[in-house]
Amino acid sequence: MEQFRLPKIQMPRLELPHAIQDILKEAEDKLAHRPKLLQLFKNCFPNTLETTTKLMEDGTTFVITGDIPAMWLRDSVEQMMHFVPFAKHDPDLQRILSGVIKRHISYIHIDPYANAFNESANDWHWNTDDQTEMSPWVWERKFELDSICFSMRLAYHYWQETERTDIFDSSFKSAMRKIVDLWKTEQYHFEQSPYRFTRDNGIPTDSLRNNGLGMPVNYTGMIWSGFRPSDDACDFHYNIPANMFAVVTLRQMQEMAEWVFRDISFVQEMKQLELDIDHGIQLYGTYRHPELGLIYAYETDGFGNHCLMDDAGTPGLLSIPYLGYTTADDPIYLNTRSFALSKHNPFYYEGKLAKGIGSPHTPPSYIWHMSLSMQGLTALNTDEKLEMIAMLEATDAETGFMHEGFHADDPLIFTRKWFAWSNSLFAQLVYQTMKAGLL
Repeated sequence: MEQFRLPKIQMPRLELPHAIQDILKEAEDKLAHRPKLLQLFKNCFPNTLETTTKLMEDGTTFVITGDIPAMWLRDSVEQMMHFVPFAKHDPDLQRILSGVIKRHISYIHIDPYANAFNESANDWHWNTDDQTEMSPWVWERKFELDSICFSMRLAYHYWQETERTDIFDSSFKSAMRKIVDLWKTEQYHFEQSPYRFTRDNGIPTDSLRNNGLGMPVNYTGMIWSGFRPSDDACDFHYNIPANMFAVVTLRQMQEMAEWVFRDISFVQEMKQLELDIDHGIQLYGTYRHPELGLIYAYETDGFGNHCLMDDAGTPGLLSIPYLGYTTADDPIYLNTRSFALSKHNPFYYEGKLAKGIGSPHTPPSYIWHMSLSMQGLTALNTDEKLEMIAMLEATDAETGFMHEGFHADDPLIFTRKWFAWSNSLFAQLVYQTMKAGLL
C-alpha cells in the first residue's frame, strides 16, 4: 500500500475578472473601518482564482482544492459559488465558470462514482492500492452522493444568473441521464450496485466494511452513499443532508430538462425519484429528541438506527437551508440546528477562544472555519452573523486566510494552511453581510 506523494503545487495566477476587481474596491470603501476584516476579505474572496484555477486549452477550467493537486467535484463548486452572482455581465468570469461546468460534465462521463479527478489521465491517485474500479483520470473514487449534486448546483445557478444556455449540450443531458440512472441503482445498493471500495491503510473511516459493500441497509426510497462530504465512510449509508441535497438537485434538473431540453417524460421520471427520496427522508430520517423535539438525523440505515451528529462539511444538518431544501425558520430545522450547535452533537466543541462544529475527520476540539461561516450564512438574526464573523476574524492565526480545523483553545494550532473552499465560504458570508449594510 502506498499513498501518493503530494508534489509542490503552483497554479498559474489568473488576472481577476473586472467584476471581481469591482467587489474588492467596494470592500475597500465599506470595510475601511475594519482593517483586519478588510484584509481577510481581500485575501479570501479572490483566493480560488488567484491560486487554484487553471484555464485549459479545451475551454474547460481545472480547479484544485488548494494543497492537494486534484479537482474535487464538491470543493471546486463551493470554491466558485460566491462568484456566480457577478457573472451576468462579465465574459471572463463566464468563461471560468462555464469551464468548470464543462469539466464536471466530462468527469461525470468518465466515472459518476468518483469524487475527485486529475488534470489529465496521469494515473495519479491518493492511494495507489484502493480496491475499486479506478481510471487514470480519477484521483479518488469514494462515492459521495453530494458530489454530483454540486455539479448540477453550479450549472443551475449559473444558468439562472446569466440566462446563458451554451453549457446545455448533448453531453450535459447525457450526464443528467447518468446521474438519474446511478441514483436509481443506489436506491437498491445491495441488489443492483457494482460499486465497491476498500482501502487497506489502517484507517477504518477510509474504507467500506463488509468487503467494500458497506453495512446493510433497508429500502427507504433514499439513495445509498458510501462516504460523507468529509470523505469519511458513513456509519449508516443513508446520509440525510446528502439526500436532501439530491431532492433539491432533482428539482433543479427538472427545470433544466423542461425549459432547456423540453423533455417532459424525463421531467416526470425525475419528479417521481424526487418524491421517493423525500418520502424516505420524512419517514426514516427524523428522530424525536427527548429535549429538543423532532430533529433530522445525520444518517440512518432504514432499520430504525440513527447517527445523531453533525459534521462541519457541506452538506450537513446546519447547511439544510443554504442548499435550499427548506427555509431557515422551518421548525424541524430550528430544532435540528439547536441540536447541532449544542453538546448533544458529539462534534460540537467549546473552548477558551471559540465554539462551533468540528468533524470526526479532524482531532477532538478542532472547530472548522467552514462551520462558523455556515452558521453565519444560515443565521436568522444579525447578532449571530456578526458573532460568527468576529470569531472567524479572531481565529485566522494571523495568516490572513481561513483553515480547515483549529483548536478551540488555540487557533495557532490548525490543519490545512491552504484550503480554498474555506476561504470562499468565509468571503461569501462577509460579502452578504456587508451588502446588507450590517458591517
